[in-house]
Amino acid sequence: MANGKASEDENVVHLRTDRRKALRKSILVLKVKGEGAKGVFFGYANILGKGGMFITTVNPMEEGAEFDISFNLPGAAKEIKCRCRVAWRRLYNPAELKLQPGMGIQFLDLSEDMATEIESFLSRLP
Repeated sequence: MANGKASEDENVVHLRTDRRKALRKSILVLKVKGEGAKGVFFGYANILGKGGMFITTVNPMEEGAEFDISFNLPGAAKEIKCRCRVAWRRLYNPAELKLQPGMGIQFLDLSEDMATEIESFLSRLP
């Protein structure tokens, strides 16, 4: 639910913890824009590392699909852009509601500067 606290950065949404029983603190969610053969999509990433991210979506792309991705880190001067590949995907399963549907993507050509920016950002999180 993206109706939680407003953020100074339009690319970040803090989810409300009072609406979800299992959460213990706010989750940082990054807005992601992807461009590929199927057009442009927007998604949310709540797991991020310098090697890739998990994008929550009910309609994940096929494993092996490649596309361009862009997103902004809070406080970062530049938008992060790179080519990525779908490493794995998880389809919606009503029997397993604890696992979000989506896709794990691998960054293919992320520059060292951008990888360092991601690492720096992650090191500042609580």
